[in-house]
Amino acid sequence: MPKKRHAPRGYRPPGSGGGSNPMLSQIQQLQQAMAAAQSALAELTVEATAGGGMVTVVANGQQEILAITIRPEVVDPDEVEMLQDLILAAVNQALEKSRALAGEQLGGLTQGLNLPAGFPGLF
Repeated sequence: MPKKRHAPRGYRPPGSGGGSNPMLSQIQQLQQAMAAAQSALAELTVEATAGGGMVTVVANGQQEILAITIRPEVVDPDEVEMLQDLILAAVNQALEKSRALAGEQLGGLTQGLNLPAGFPGLF
């Protein structure tokens, strides 16, 4: 019967959690920073208008529409299609601004990290 071999005392195989791993530490810091940035984005808002201010849309930094305001003078039963187009234009503009805001807030978090080449466009 073969004799069992034992690893030397204190030996830990690579990746077993023993010792400090700078990349793991960076990832944990990034996760904490991302969570804080996501919370902050929920509080930030952007506003977009269409039709010279006839339709206004407010969105937060998490691409959630918070409010749509339609001025009464634009509500005409014969012009429903125009109103729909104005709403659509304002919503799309608000979402575009919200994505840009999120990109500004989150994009800086990965600067200075040596992420592998497989992570382009992470944010």
